[in-house]
Amino acid sequence: MIKKPLKNKVRKNRHKRLRFKINGTSQKPRLNVFRSNLNIYAQVVDDVQGITIVAASSLDKDVKDKIESTSNKDVAKIVGKIIGEKALSKGIETVIFDRGGYVYHGRIKELADGAREAGLKF
Repeated sequence: MIKKPLKNKVRKNRHKRLRFKINGTSQKPRLNVFRSNLNIYAQVVDDVQGITIVAASSLDKDVKDKIESTSNKDVAKIVGKIIGEKALSKGIETVIFDRGGYVYHGRIKELADGAREAGLKF
């Protein structure tokens, strides 16, 4: 009997392949996205120094106050806007988008659109 591979394991392998090509610097950091069934997380990372510059998620108080469900596209767009605003306040205008091995569709796409609306370029 052939066993179907686990989706998360396939995603992690895809993300590993992407990370060989994507690397964030202090001038152009990496915008990393993680999506669970209930929440979405985004962070801007400088891979050279190994630090997280800015982070936002659907668990933040300002996001939870605006919306009742944390697992839809509306929340992803709000998180994208928040991460974009925080990054711009730190002086970061351009980033490299790391979709985390997820398909660029749905919540991942909405987060990217929200970050672009806030003023980030990628």
